[in-house]
Amino acid sequence: MGEHERRQTFGAPVSRLLHAALVFSALSLYPASALAYVGPGAGLSAIGSLLAVIAAIFAAVLGFLWYPFKRMLRRRKMRRAAQSKSPEHDPIP
Repeated sequence: MGEHERRQTFGAPVSRLLHAALVFSALSLYPASALAYVGPGAGLSAIGSLLAVIAAIFAAVLGFLWYPFKRMLRRRKMRRAAQSKSPEHDPIP
């Protein structure tokens, strides 16, 4: 094996780790039958947990979006109230 051939192999430990991670992830995605039974209690619990996680994520996103929007509406309302109370907009009797 010459000097050129040795350089073509995975020389760095990072590339070996990356190669191993890719092989592991490809093998873990391979479907295999588990031959397991999920009863109605476990199935309903899993579905309920999944729905709770989805609702929590939705509530968090809605909360993060709603608070700045609510602040913007409050500022706009305060500006309109301040403009309507200013003397330049009052009609002269």
